[in-house]
Amino acid sequence: MGIHDYIASLEVCDSIDFELYNKYNVKRGLRNADGTGVLVGLTRVGEVHGYMTSEGEKVAVDGKLFYRGYDVEELVAGCVADGRYGFEETVYLLLFGELPSKIQLERFCELMGSVRGLPERFSEDSIMRQPSRDIMNKLARSVLTLYSYDENPEDRSPENVLKQCVELISRFPAIIAYAYRAKAHYFDNKSLIIHQNDSSLYTAESILSLMRRDRQFSRLEAEILDLMLILHAEHGGGNNSTFAVHLVTSADTDTYSAISAGIASLKGTKHGGANAKVMGMMAEIERNVEQWDDEVQVRDYLEKILKREAYDGSGLIYGMGHAVYTKSDPRALLLREKAADLIIEKPQFLPEYRLYRMVERLSPDLIRGIKKREKEICANVDFYSGLVYKMLDIPADLYTPLFAVSRVAGWCAHRLEELISGRRIIRPAYKCVQSHTPYTRLKTR
Repeated sequence: MGIHDYIASLEVCDSIDFELYNKYNVKRGLRNADGTGVLVGLTRVGEVHGYMTSEGEKVAVDGKLFYRGYDVEELVAGCVADGRYGFEETVYLLLFGELPSKIQLERFCELMGSVRGLPERFSEDSIMRQPSRDIMNKLARSVLTLYSYDENPEDRSPENVLKQCVELISRFPAIIAYAYRAKAHYFDNKSLIIHQNDSSLYTAESILSLMRRDRQFSRLEAEILDLMLILHAEHGGGNNSTFAVHLVTSADTDTYSAISAGIASLKGTKHGGANAKVMGMMAEIERNVEQWDDEVQVRDYLEKILKREAYDGSGLIYGMGHAVYTKSDPRALLLREKAADLIIEKPQFLPEYRLYRMVERLSPDLIRGIKKREKEICANVDFYSGLVYKMLDIPADLYTPLFAVSRVAGWCAHRLEELISGRRIIRPAYKCVQSHTPYTRLKTR
């Protein structure tokens, strides 16, 4: 017998009548009936604001994202006004709860640069000799392997965990860059090109330097990647990967195990992997719509997608809609604006960018009409992130890993918060709906 012979049994024993969820008032997905999240914790790290509640009903509002109480749009605007990169400042803010002074920021950037390199022979022994087809898988394995290089991996004092966190945040770019190079060489038959870390570079510069054959990049490219890192760094305690870090941390495990749990969650196509779905969908639209600027042709194909007649049969226009945001996702708006700036430098992407804008404009009404949904629908950050990465000539294999490079800052802030304020293992309830059955001896079965 093979594994396939057991599938029928799984479908029987693991199937639960949907009506039972209603009978026992189960909050599937930890969501209330109106789509709002079940309140399971408190945080001071990040706030996602996408709607208001008036007389018991959700009211759509423009989306807002706050890091430690600061509006992300204002953080970005401040960095742009000063003509500087902002991801390192964002990391500082998330970890320490306040904006750094000029001297504090300079010292923190120096600290991140000093620990950016990987342990001796780590690249050769852990990454090059054990390549993976999936970079997120390799990132998780590498984080777990770093446990073995830590003299005090089980020390869960705030000071030691903070040290571990700063090291992990700083090392993620090199891990994903080397993991991609190993994958490209061993699985795609490409040349193996490995660059040494430059501790003087900012995170966005470091990523582009490690990824490019010639290590060259423009200031605008680095600024836009820096923006991507800022916007993905944190999204409240309830998103799947951050909640996973809270959950695992509450069990009193080590930092490396907790962060690898966040990576495992982010890899999922319903979470960090969603940008790949957007890119796949848009590529199919580009192949099947003859005139990208013809609104009727684009609308007709979007209708096919919604009616499960095109793309993956899911009936979803990926990148449209969000669990919290209603009228707008501030991250998507900022990315859309910066993508337009980048087109000045890369005009060959203008037709594709216009197609994205058209899909964003047409989709809400089509979804409401075909799916009979009344709620406000907007483009989320995943809708534009893949396009921006493509414009930056970043391989698709690295789209979600780059998300992790950014989000690890938020994960670390939430881990510290859980260690300091949580102090209780997270243990929600599950009701067993399997009927009791008397045991029968093997010879009588």
